[in-house]
Amino acid sequence: MPKFTKRQKANLDMLPENPVPAEEAVKVLKGFMPTKFDQSVNVVASLGIDPKQADQALRGSIAMPKGIGRSARVIAFCNTDKAEAAIAAGAAEAGGEELVTKVMGGWTEFDVAIASPDMMRFVGRLGKVLGPKGLMPSPKAGTVTPDVATAVAEFAAGKQEYRNDDGGNIHLVIGKMSFSEADLFENLNHFLETVEKIKPASTKGVYLKRVVVSGTMTPGVEIAV
Repeated sequence: MPKFTKRQKANLDMLPENPVPAEEAVKVLKGFMPTKFDQSVNVVASLGIDPKQADQALRGSIAMPKGIGRSARVIAFCNTDKAEAAIAAGAAEAGGEELVTKVMGGWTEFDVAIASPDMMRFVGRLGKVLGPKGLMPSPKAGTVTPDVATAVAEFAAGKQEYRNDDGGNIHLVIGKMSFSEADLFENLNHFLETVEKIKPASTKGVYLKRVVVSGTMTPGVEIAV
């Protein structure tokens, strides 16, 4: 039998026995015992897709309407004419082949890499460095784009990439526990709407199987779907 702390026991006592509507799930989450730090609020959706089928693999990016309470360190692979605008938009570093060389040498102190299409012939060399870390720019994720400055601004402000895992699940952060119930619900609802919009046409059977929302240190609250 696992041993629970008083806080964990109290939270489990507040946990609904059955799935609840999204708005109610947020209320339950906000009612859990607080911690000394501002917890991230996470959501995971279990989907009825076959991850092995290319036409059912899901990948893209999403910006929460109320943000997620944190920023990201973004770099931009682009030519000199776009580098200044990228820096002004919030890029930690921006450049062409010299930046590729720096990353090739092992520097990966960033969370998101943006690239202009014309730079991909150079950035492609970084597959072994960035690929395993999930940092390789991709058109599907919105990180390969001619509008580098806009992409930098969006991802620096908390726009997130998503892709399903091998089990057909999508995990994302939808905010902080300090957010109001209204803001968390708006972000959660935006996530649910996005998941529905990206449903592959070839998916059969139940698509949205299970959705759970939780704080970093709380039990998961299952949402009725």
